[in-house]
Amino acid sequence: MEIGIVGLPNVGKSTVFNALTSGHAAASNYPFTTIEPNVGVVSVPDARLERLAALVPGKKKVPAAVRFVDIAGLVKGAAQGEGLGNKFLAHIREVDAVLMLVRLFDDPDVAHSMGGVDPRRDAEVVEAELILADLATVEKAMEKLVTRARTGEKEARAALAVLEKVKPGLQAGKTVRQLGLSPEAVKEFCFLTAKPVLFVGNTDEKTGPALVAGLEALARSRGAGCVALSGKLEAEIAQLPPEERGAFLKDMGFAVPGLERVITAAYRLLGQLSFFTIGDAEVRAWTLTSGGKAPQAAGRIHTDFEKGFIKAEVYPFAELAKHGSEAALREKGLIRSEGKEYVVKDGDVCFFKFSPPGK
Repeated sequence: MEIGIVGLPNVGKSTVFNALTSGHAAASNYPFTTIEPNVGVVSVPDARLERLAALVPGKKKVPAAVRFVDIAGLVKGAAQGEGLGNKFLAHIREVDAVLMLVRLFDDPDVAHSMGGVDPRRDAEVVEAELILADLATVEKAMEKLVTRARTGEKEARAALAVLEKVKPGLQAGKTVRQLGLSPEAVKEFCFLTAKPVLFVGNTDEKTGPALVAGLEALARSRGAGCVALSGKLEAEIAQLPPEERGAFLKDMGFAVPGLERVITAAYRLLGQLSFFTIGDAEVRAWTLTSGGKAPQAAGRIHTDFEKGFIKAEVYPFAELAKHGSEAALREKGLIRSEGKEYVVKDGDVCFFKFSPPGK
C-alpha cells in the first residue's frame, strides 16, 4: 500500500514525511527502510499485534506496513509542465492514494507560494492541476479509441462510453471520484483524481478552529478523509525516546500522535483490514482489502498458498485475548475450518492449509 504526500511548496510535506517515517520506525520495531531518498516504509499501529506477541512469547513481531512517498511540491501550471510538471504527475500515478497536505499555519519565516494561508484555495489549486492532467489523458485516449470504436470493436466502444462521461465532468471542474463511476470502469486509465484522498491540515499553536473546520467541510464535500496535526510538534515527538512519548502526549492533551491518526485514516481510506498469522518464528499482521476471501488472504503470504488453497483454520483475535491460548480455543471448539468462499474479517487469526505446486 503506497500513499503519496502532495501539496504546494512550503506546506510542511518534508517535515511531516520525516516525522512519520522516523517516528514510527523507532516506535514500532519495524525496520525503517529508505528505498529512495523520498520513500519510507512505516508500520501500521495495532495494539492487537502487541497483545498477540505477549500471548505467544519468543516469536518475532512483524507489523503490517505502508509506504509513504514525499512527492515534490506542486506549483500552479504543473499540468502544462511548470515546476517538475510531468515528473510530479508521474509519481502520483504510481501511488494507491493521495495524502493532500494543506497549510493551516501562518509563519512569516516560511514564505507561502500563493501569498497567504487559504486552505480551500490551496487544495483547489492542487485539484485543478490533477483535473487538467486527467483531461489530457482523456483526450489522448479518445483519439486512439475513436477509430477502433468505428470498426465495431466492443472493448473500444465500452471504453469510449466511459470517457464520454468523464470528459464533461472534468471540464466542469469535478474529480473522477465525484462522477459516480465504478472504480473498475475507470481503472485502466489511471486517472489521478480517481485515487482516494486524505486531506491533512498542517497546524501550529495559533491555528484557529475555523480553519480546521473549513478543511473538514471541504474534505466532506469531496468524499475524503481529514486529519489535522502539527508537523512541527510531530517532528519533536519523533525525536523523543519511545518510552517518553506517552507522557509527552498526555501533557499536550493528546491520546495518540497525530501521525498515528494519519496512518489509521489512510488504512481506512483504502478499505484495508488486518489479519494475523502465528508461525514457527513470527507473529505477523497482514493487509487485505475488505471483502477479500480466504484464498486471497493466503496469497498475501505466498502465491503458492493461494493457488493450492485447501482450507483455513480461523478464529477472531478477541477470542484468543479472552481465553489466552489456542489450546483453550480448541478445547472450546472456537477454531473454525473455512473454505474458499470465506470472507476474512478484520482481526482474524488464520492458519492456511494448501497443496504445494505439482502435487
